[in-house]
Amino acid sequence: MTKVKSPSINVLVIGAYGLIGQGITERLIAEGYQVTGLGRDLKTAKRVLPNIPWIKHDIRDLADATAWQAVLGEFRTVVNCSGALQDGPDDDLEALHNHAVSALAAACVAEDVALIQISAVGARADASTPFLASKGRGDAAIRAAGGKWHIFRPGLILASNAYGGTTMLRMLAAFPWVQPIAKPDAKIQTISRDDVAVVVAAAANGTIPYGFEADLVEEEAHSLREVVKQMRHRLGFNSARFEIVLPDFAVTAVSKLADLLSWFGWRSPLRSTAVKVLTEGVQGTPEDLSRFEVPSATSLSQTLSRTSVGAQDRLFARMALLVPVIFTCLSLFWVASGVIGIVKVSEASEVLQNVGWSKRLAVASVLFWAVIDIVIGIAFSLRKYAYAACWTAVGVSVFYLAASTLTVPSLWIDPLGPLVKVVPTIVLALVARAVLETR
Repeated sequence: MTKVKSPSINVLVIGAYGLIGQGITERLIAEGYQVTGLGRDLKTAKRVLPNIPWIKHDIRDLADATAWQAVLGEFRTVVNCSGALQDGPDDDLEALHNHAVSALAAACVAEDVALIQISAVGARADASTPFLASKGRGDAAIRAAGGKWHIFRPGLILASNAYGGTTMLRMLAAFPWVQPIAKPDAKIQTISRDDVAVVVAAAANGTIPYGFEADLVEEEAHSLREVVKQMRHRLGFNSARFEIVLPDFAVTAVSKLADLLSWFGWRSPLRSTAVKVLTEGVQGTPEDLSRFEVPSATSLSQTLSRTSVGAQDRLFARMALLVPVIFTCLSLFWVASGVIGIVKVSEASEVLQNVGWSKRLAVASVLFWAVIDIVIGIAFSLRKYAYAACWTAVGVSVFYLAASTLTVPSLWIDPLGPLVKVVPTIVLALVARAVLETR
């Protein structure tokens, strides 16, 4: 079969800064393609892949072929790696996986552009989750449109970095002493991100013919228990002393709480879709791609053995466990501080009156800063404002320390240590800022 790869070919990778998109982009660049990324968050995009050009677009807004045609322009191949696990303030599964993809497929046919679709194992219109069902409808639209297309459905993707389901696995593996798990016998087939990138590159260069679709999974299926166990071992954590199989009601409660938090902007890996997909199993039909000169998918153990692991990976896994604890503590601390200030305004203002402030000014000051505390606490609970909340909390805390030192220095030796205790809150806010990076 004649390959058509040429360094002059321009490829558009939609969702290039995502877990899958990054690996595919890096592979295509290594093979000589000129790659442009498309995504809605250019700040993240340029941090993840700073050396490629970017087009800023929210894919949900590209719901007709004309809009896509204006984007396609010079590109000869499009790789669609976009996706979201479930509906939320920033995600509309039907718009993202179906309407936008349907329009993209029509535009690719009109412009004679090849389309490589990264779907998911189990994607079909009657699937049990909106994620897989909407993916299935998008895949069907691509087939119906005709033209030059490939559809690949990866299993659980493993990579050196983590996002979504792989983050959940690392979180589970990071539990000290015990191993909590739900549906431990659920069957999982994995695939290395590198393997997915190899297949996409083969499709892009013409080795795999148009109109081809396949599940991308390893040969052997593993129990969820075994996947977590191997992940735990590979990350370098001690073996769990015993396993705790979570009852269904506990799993449901945790995932529903995670769903609720998603409306505050927190995309927890424990949301119901991710949990349901993992606990129901991730299985597909392995495809022999050797006839296209594509090597077989690596096994779970091979993938993990080829993944470099260091202290930073163990730190990430542990911090993933602590993120909800950190932000919950900070939010409650600042809200409680403000509420107590309002409720105990008379007692709090007496501290200032004792050093010469007028009662009116002292009360006003206490109430003003109490409201500031509450606003900071609320901001910590909202992902969109959490970054600003971290720096504001640090700034306000430093101001508290400086102002108190000047006006009421005796508080430093107060038996309850009200000023001394401010220092750890500053440190925790700085830690919170550091863990806000998701990619």
